[in-house]
Amino acid sequence: MTTDSHATESPVPPPLMFDSHVHTYYCRHASGELHEYAMEAFMRNLRGMIFTCHAPMPVDWASGVRMELDEYYDYLAEIDETARSWADLITVCRGLECDYVPGLEFYLPPLLEASPLDYVLGSVHPQFPEYRERYYRDDDIAFQRTYFLHLAQAAESHLFDALSHPELIRELFPSTWDYSAVSDTVCHALDRIAATGVAMELNTSSARRQFQQMSPGPEILAEMALRGIPVVVGSDAHVPSRVGDLFAAALDVLEDAGYREITYFQARKPRLLSIAEARISVSR
Repeated sequence: MTTDSHATESPVPPPLMFDSHVHTYYCRHASGELHEYAMEAFMRNLRGMIFTCHAPMPVDWASGVRMELDEYYDYLAEIDETARSWADLITVCRGLECDYVPGLEFYLPPLLEASPLDYVLGSVHPQFPEYRERYYRDDDIAFQRTYFLHLAQAAESHLFDALSHPELIRELFPSTWDYSAVSDTVCHALDRIAATGVAMELNTSSARRQFQQMSPGPEILAEMALRGIPVVVGSDAHVPSRVGDLFAAALDVLEDAGYREITYFQARKPRLLSIAEARISVSR
């Protein structure tokens, strides 16, 4: 009697995980064509990815690392073209990473409402010269506290779906950073963020930097989990090869912190995925 050798094989489960933070050359400090990022997402067995280039600003704020306003619709059109080309294999989504700057919030609603987006990241970039000039007063701890309070204000603006790399401030203080010195402010900020329902990101790219930890680190991540703050996972890829980078390790970090599910966004609506399901995407 002959048997079909494939009859007892389990069907291959579909990939389920998204990379929710991917850049393009439109932000002037990333390289690679959009289709190359899509190819990497497919090769990494991801279900999809969200392009999140830096949004234009109404003032000369870090202008060398973001798109200009007159490039915005070209950016969206190129995402749409990539999405059509890869529609049978992965989902490619429209996103944007927007700087939160107190006093400049007025600029974002018209931009975000001009054309549909899947996902909007809110960011505070303390390394930008314009931010340091405005808020740094020769007091490292005070500057760090300001950063976390601005993250809370960003969530309370209700402009964003999630907050990106929410411990970026430590990268500015590699020799003196001490979480315990600002933990009271961090916890107060997290209380405020939790009240808004806005998600926060686990950014894997930070693990490639001097602290060799994802952003945020385990202390803040555990406090986020205690407050039930939704978490998204993003590579912050600036080259195609970094799409989906360290995602298996990220799921371990999240479970250690107390998370059992992750979030991703489509049409600006949160979608939940258990970590057990997410492992399907990163286990092959």
